[in-house]
Amino acid sequence: MQFLPRAARQLFFLGLFLLAAGSVLAQPTGKAAKGRKRYTFAQKDSESPYVQNVTKNTDEEQEVDGSFTRLGYRSAADMLKEIEALRKLKDWADTTYQRRVAAIPPGGALVVTVHRQGPKGVEMSNLTLTATDKAGKEVFAQTLPAGTGRFFGRDLYQGKTVLPFPKMDPQELSISIRDVKLYQTFDYTLTLPAAQ
Repeated sequence: MQFLPRAARQLFFLGLFLLAAGSVLAQPTGKAAKGRKRYTFAQKDSESPYVQNVTKNTDEEQEVDGSFTRLGYRSAADMLKEIEALRKLKDWADTTYQRRVAAIPPGGALVVTVHRQGPKGVEMSNLTLTATDKAGKEVFAQTLPAGTGRFFGRDLYQGKTVLPFPKMDPQELSISIRDVKLYQTFDYTLTLPAAQ
């Protein structure tokens, strides 16, 4: 009769131990647990004049933990200029030109580029992008479509996604890209230009 309560007690304590161990393993560790370092003042992005980096996101960090994430923005006017330049270089039929112009998103496009370690680390559907205005109201949110990357060098792989962005008045938006696999959030400031 004493065996049953003792076995039940041991099973109870074993269950508590496994529960505690599981919650410890589920917690992010290292840099992810501390969060990303932030700049004192947002830094202009070297490739996109409309974007400023709020969280530190350097090439050195991608060598350490494969966490490089870049946000770019291409306005509809910039894309139209590029198509006009390509039209001069190539002998396009009018239908090709019209099809390309019609495919330009009216609000421009966000370009998300990531470098991650290993081919499975570049799964773009691990990323969720959220845009909020100055009042903190969410104006755009999307989980990136599934996709894999290509070999970038060493053990890094690169993934790239272009997201059509809705047309909005010129304003400053806060953009956050959350990586559910790395437990990290990358923050940016996007300044939408006036329509030209």
